[in-house]
Amino acid sequence: MPLTPLDIHNKEFSRKLRGYDEDEVNEFLDQIIKDFEALIRENKELQNHALTLQEKLDHFANLEETLSKTIIVAQEAADEVKNNAKKEAQLILKEAEKNADRIINDSLAKSRKVAIEIEELKKQASIYRTRFRTLVEAQLELLSQDGWDGLERAERAEVKELY
Repeated sequence: MPLTPLDIHNKEFSRKLRGYDEDEVNEFLDQIIKDFEALIRENKELQNHALTLQEKLDHFANLEETLSKTIIVAQEAADEVKNNAKKEAQLILKEAEKNADRIINDSLAKSRKVAIEIEELKKQASIYRTRFRTLVEAQLELLSQDGWDGLERAERAEVKELY
């Protein structure tokens, strides 16, 4: 067990003939007591300071661990967001490709339909021209026949009779 200032103060020495000077010994013991008390106070202050530093160290260690975990969680969240964004981009791209294919197919179908309608209209126009040409030719043939000349003469004669 370590000595305390009280142990030093209460220490009694046996007396012998021709021993040490009692006042000188007491003064020396008083000096030892003061120095010992100062050392004890300094030791307690250092212990308190060491305890405070240890608490701060523990606090910063906890803070470091928390920050480390937070960084890891943030990195994982960022990776997850990045992966989700990639997946969403791929889905959007696939959807856009499907829509583009549908639009192209619809356009091709409409184009084919319009081409068929154009061909049908060309056929109808050709038929119409042919019929019209036939009609005009028939009318010209009628006009070029001799029967019309007789009608014209008869018509002129009627007109002359009226005047």
